[in-house]
Amino acid sequence: MTIPRLDRPAPVSLSSAFWYWLKLGFISFGGPAGQIALMHGELVERRRWISERRFLHALNYCMLLPGPEATQLAVYIGWLMHKTRGGILAGALFVLPSLFILMSLSWIYLTFGQLPLVAGVLYGIKPAVVAIVLAAAWRIASRTVKNLSLGAIALAAFLGISVLGLPFPAIVLGAAAIGWAGGRWWPRQFQIGGAHPDARHSHGPAIIDDDSPTPAHALFSWARLLKVAGLGGALGLAAWLALAALAGPGGPLAQMGWFFTKAALMTFGGAYAVLPYVYQGGVETFHWLSATQMMDGLALGETTPGPLIMIVAFVGYVGAWRHALPGASPPLAGALGAAVATFFTFLPSFVFILAGGPLVEATRDNIRLTAPLTAISAAVVGVIVSLALFFGEQVFWRAAPPRHWDFIAIAISGAACLALFRFKVGSIKLIFACAALGLVLSYLR
Repeated sequence: MTIPRLDRPAPVSLSSAFWYWLKLGFISFGGPAGQIALMHGELVERRRWISERRFLHALNYCMLLPGPEATQLAVYIGWLMHKTRGGILAGALFVLPSLFILMSLSWIYLTFGQLPLVAGVLYGIKPAVVAIVLAAAWRIASRTVKNLSLGAIALAAFLGISVLGLPFPAIVLGAAAIGWAGGRWWPRQFQIGGAHPDARHSHGPAIIDDDSPTPAHALFSWARLLKVAGLGGALGLAAWLALAALAGPGGPLAQMGWFFTKAALMTFGGAYAVLPYVYQGGVETFHWLSATQMMDGLALGETTPGPLIMIVAFVGYVGAWRHALPGASPPLAGALGAAVATFFTFLPSFVFILAGGPLVEATRDNIRLTAPLTAISAAVVGVIVSLALFFGEQVFWRAAPPRHWDFIAIAISGAACLALFRFKVGSIKLIFACAALGLVLSYLR
């Protein structure tokens, strides 16, 4: 059977790209894996904007950068196709729909959260979140922990954060040091592993194909890297100074700006990996929200499109609502807090891609660069498992008298694990099914 020859698609205008990225922002459910699968199906298979190998090359390096990998992949492809404005457009449209949806849900939660309807829905969702976090750990482990050395790093990270109480940044730095040494003396143990989509199929020639020359704007130069990085840093500093002038350098908004910038630089392995750090800062250090509210926010974040790291918008909203700004109503303060948390969380990701994209292209297959990041990815597995145990303790154990185990919540979580691991049910379908179950149970009590 003869396979018909496919012609190379016509170049895509920025306005056409705008409508695609906007659509993606509203339908990008399912976490990083689901979002990457959506982009692969549309951009590689159907529209053929970019070839399979170029897509996977961009993805493998976005996985190794701090920050949400699916968002960075969108920025990368947008930048590769339409220069800096294309990257900014793709990333912004990927994030903004989920920001506005989460702002609305946060307002509903704070205003009507004690109603039986809302409480019942959250009761069903939170056990499912525990299962989803465990599934995330398994997914990352399957592509990262390829040998005993990386498995030992994952185990050490788990013990370090859950038993010894080490801070997450110390675990990241320790893993990076081990990876640096491993890349020099045991390079085969620290090779990059895994690729998301199946790279064996050809979908016809793409606009940016394997043999397409590197666009002029994607060629590496130190001058361009320093210029873009400097502009990104200056933008972040100007925004922080404006917040400090608005409510003082010790005010909640200025605190959020600095805290979420640090959090953005620690998100190796995606949102689940940085959640312990966000929990430590938001709940224990700054008291922006309670542990229960943090769990509720994660449950809401699982039901919205966009990157899961958007949980920071909920943290910012609740924190600013509870520490209302002078002259601002709680809803307005909450909206400002959500916007601040989102801006400072995602700004580094844009800078990493727009400034470092050409450098990433020039350093492909450099084991000395990738080995520390591979070790960090392995450590992230242990951190995520510890996070699942922490969430399980919050959901399954009722600390308020009379103290007891919630066996119904445990059963819901067990069924959710079975659905995810055995039957490969999508996380969104699972969330809505558990929400409906929680609602039914709330009326049966």
